[in-house]
Amino acid sequence: MLNADRTDPAALRGTIAAELTTARARTAALTDCVDDPDLTAQHSPLMSPLVWDLAHIGNQEELWLLRAIGGHDPMHPEIDPLYDAFEHPRAERPNLPLLPPEEARRYAHEVRGRVLDLLETSPLEGAPLLDAGFGFGMVVQHEQQHDETMLITHQLRRGAAVLAAPPPPAAGAGRLPADVLVPAGPFTMGTDTEPWALDNERPAHVVDLPAYRLDTTPVTNAAYQDFLADGGYDDPRWWTPEGWQHRMDAGLTAPLHWTREGGQWLRRRFGTVEPVPPEEPVLHVSWYEADAYARWAGRRLPTEAEWEKAARHDPASGRSRRFPWGDGEPGTEHANLGQRHLQPAPAGAYPAGEAPCGARQLMGDVWEWTASDFRPYPGFRAWPYKEYSEVFFGPEYKVLRGGSFAVAPVACRGTFRNWDYPVRRQIFAGFRTACDQDAS
Repeated sequence: MLNADRTDPAALRGTIAAELTTARARTAALTDCVDDPDLTAQHSPLMSPLVWDLAHIGNQEELWLLRAIGGHDPMHPEIDPLYDAFEHPRAERPNLPLLPPEEARRYAHEVRGRVLDLLETSPLEGAPLLDAGFGFGMVVQHEQQHDETMLITHQLRRGAAVLAAPPPPAAGAGRLPADVLVPAGPFTMGTDTEPWALDNERPAHVVDLPAYRLDTTPVTNAAYQDFLADGGYDDPRWWTPEGWQHRMDAGLTAPLHWTREGGQWLRRRFGTVEPVPPEEPVLHVSWYEADAYARWAGRRLPTEAEWEKAARHDPASGRSRRFPWGDGEPGTEHANLGQRHLQPAPAGAYPAGEAPCGARQLMGDVWEWTASDFRPYPGFRAWPYKEYSEVFFGPEYKVLRGGSFAVAPVACRGTFRNWDYPVRRQIFAGFRTACDQDAS
């Protein structure tokens, strides 16, 4: 466990090396399964070519570990601008003189070899980027986040299926209540102690909330189909003015990748067309769609603070846990993470991952839209670079919490914050609803 490894340099080095190896194996699996034309093609203007992600991963690893920590000279300074995510929008990247697939692989491999050598000699203390191996942890999380991005690209690409995984576990036994009560009171939001937490997760601060009710599980495909059948996409009463305008402009009629054939809803999932499973959490919906559903259901989206309190607060001890189930690292019994499965688990799965409030699947399966704009916490300090979080703060972005089946455990914890535009649907996002206690 990372928190324990902090006091043992050898154990910490072993943890870092294992996480680097796990991330690179996943990167290879996502890029070796397609041919070079697929790697260099842009499968959606919303996404980069897979080969860009591959070299960008190596470039960021070189910048932050070999140069910033190791003091090494640049290996190929001429490619830095090509892989600067802020210099070139995704839609422009296919037109750049990118490294061809084999050169990109060779570059990333050479960087990794030097990084593993650096890891053996780095003190892992004495400087902010070294403390508890933070710089290495940041790079590991960065690679895993791009692996999730590449998995999204695989979902958007056309052609035969190239990825496979076993189905997730079934739902737990017994009927669950529709929602759970989270009592009023203060809790600690954010963190000062999580060693690899990113700047927007900090600092820890107390938030006092009134009582509210939260769905026990994410909203399912079956429940969302009731919204569709009731004409939810055709009734502006359920949509914000901006959401209704977007629904009209974009021609939204159902979640992304859904089609209606012969009276049945079908979905396309990683190259395979199949009936929409009624018991799974709904996936590939925008914030506007999630918000409209919640209004139709007589409820609302939870705030970010409400989500985190439900996921972390332990009323017995009064403290905030790292995860809904406790402080231990995620196991296969706790949550659907790490691309072990290529779909969400049925609602009610993972009883071992249940939070103290009784809610399930707060980690993994689907990112969950919240009602909150992406804002800094009180006392926020941008570090180690403002472009990670600070430039995105504002009402343009909505916060998502909890991670999806595509998120690696190392990049998922009770304090982790994700954000995106409210129109986004290609991401692995769903939602659950909430209401005030007196509105239930």
